Amino acid sequence: MQVIVRSLSILRTLAHSAGGLSLAELSDRIGIPVSSAHRLMGTLESEGFVTRSTTNRRYFIGPASRELAEAGRQHQSPLVTAHPAVVEAGRVSGETIFLCEFTGAAVVCIAMTESTRPLRLFVRVGQTMPLNAAASARVLLAWRDPEEVRQVLSRSALLRYMRGTPVSVAEVFSHLQLIRSRGYDICDSELDDNVWAVSAPIRSSTGDVVASVTLAAPFHRMGTEEAKSWAISTVRDTASEMSGDLGYTPSET
Repeated sequence: MQVIVRSLSILRTLAHSAGGLSLAELSDRIGIPVSSAHRLMGTLESEGFVTRSTTNRRYFIGPASRELAEAGRQHQSPLVTAHPAVVEAGRVSGETIFLCEFTGAAVVCIAMTESTRPLRLFVRVGQTMPLNAAASARVLLAWRDPEEVRQVLSRSALLRYMRGTPVSVAEVFSHLQLIRSRGYDICDSELDDNVWAVSAPIRSSTGDVVASVTLAAPFHRMGTEEAKSWAISTVRDTASEMSGDLGYTPSET
């Protein structure tokens, strides 16, 4: 396992070093002995994942690594790229639209389009969402196995971000029931003051909820029922389009 971790660290380091690195520099940056780095580099070079310049003896990312990266770009899931439905929702709303999915026991933002307005919300790819307070996370919990949800929540810090934040497992479970009944979630100043958000589930061909799509905006831009209704419809339509692209067909019953 240590060999794999070190090899991946080498590739990540070289990927961000346009001018290449010497063996000593790699050893220093990764924190391993030069002898260990030399053995790893020999294997990676023989497999084409790194190359070594014959003039300055510095290491660079090799053709095999570039081939993997290119294959990944060509076959990326619509859930980890700027899906056209997300781009369109961001364009017509002018608000921040983002996608989240479970990574282990955490809900993480995996893609987004940023608001075009001067006053915008700060969301970044890789950001972890609180399970009890974020609509994007609660939508993902709502259709999971109840016992699994209970275990995840019991191991999480259910912090009170605002007065209306649910902070007990029972409160979260009650809210999840509401989400299932209406098919989406709303976060109304529960995570951040004066922030309103709506989130809807994205389903795979099996019907499982695999991600959530969320629109978040300052409360004053969602101050009317008309604005909220429009935002809810936009997010649900976006989720429906993305679910369709993943092969989901709604039940007729």
